[in-house]
Amino acid sequence: MSFADEAFPASQIFDQISASLQSEDARTAALKSGGKAIFGFTLTNASGATADYHIDLKTTGTVGKGLAPEGQKPDVTLIFKDEDFSKLAKGEVQAQKLFMGGRMKVKGDLMKATKAEFILKNATKPKAKL
Repeated sequence: MSFADEAFPASQIFDQISASLQSEDARTAALKSGGKAIFGFTLTNASGATADYHIDLKTTGTVGKGLAPEGQKPDVTLIFKDEDFSKLAKGEVQAQKLFMGGRMKVKGDLMKATKAEFILKNATKPKAKL
C-alpha cells in the first residue's frame, strides 16, 4: 500500500518508513526503541487541505492512514505543514526548532513526541550500499 499523494509531497516519507519496518528485525527494534506509542501525524498542504497518517510502534510496528489504527487513539499527534514535515524527516531542521517557532503543534504526550524525530530520521536515512 502506497501512502504517496501528489497533494502532499511529504506523504512519500511514510512509504519510506513503512519499507524500513518490513523486516522482522527492523520492526522488533523499532517497537523496542519507539517509545511504545502510536504517533499520529496531521499534514497541511499549501492549499489548506489536511491528511492524517500514523506510525504504530506500540503493538504492530506498521504505518497507516488516519491518526491511529482502527479502534485506537494516538498517544501523541504532531501537526505540521507538509513542507516542514519533509524537512524534519530529511534532517534539515530540528523538531525543537519547529515546535518553538510554532511550526509544529503537539497534542498528547509531549515526552513521546520527543521520540518522533529520532524515529523519522532513522527510518528515512539512506541505507549503506555494500
